[in-house]
Amino acid sequence: MKLQATVSDSQVDVHVRRQGSRVFATVAGNSYELELAQVRAHDFLILNEGQVFDCRVDGQLTSGSTVQVTVGANRYAVTLVDPKRLRSALGSGAHGEGAARIVAPMPGKIVRVLVAAGQQVEPGQGIVVVEAMKMQNEMKAPKAGAVVSVNVEVGVTVNGGDLLAVVE
Repeated sequence: MKLQATVSDSQVDVHVRRQGSRVFATVAGNSYELELAQVRAHDFLILNEGQVFDCRVDGQLTSGSTVQVTVGANRYAVTLVDPKRLRSALGSGAHGEGAARIVAPMPGKIVRVLVAAGQQVEPGQGIVVVEAMKMQNEMKAPKAGAVVSVNVEVGVTVNGGDLLAVVE
């Protein structure tokens, strides 16, 4: 599964594949083969190259939500977004400080651009419309702010996960 992660204000691409208790992950180009054991509802043990890490996840881990992850004595704010499932402001969750990236949920064609760079938008306001499989998906602003960039124009073909616009 390909995800986009924000970990303590740094954005990285994450690829995760799970086989039973084994997790194969690539984070920002670094590959990991981990053994994962759930101890309690939110507590895990992670085995990586002979080292054991105590891990706790506080919060509901859904696409776009921010959870607090504690590994040993270090605490991180982590937000995971599945670009293929990012369809609207509700799908991306509420964004706090910083830039919100609006990405294509699947391959398609841009049929409308509803805003321009510099324009102020409200949460849920339409940004661009992507047509895929004869259906139009309006990509919406996940938060109020200014449109920093619009990276597409009408008629352009996009791939799933392509950056369409940024709201800050």
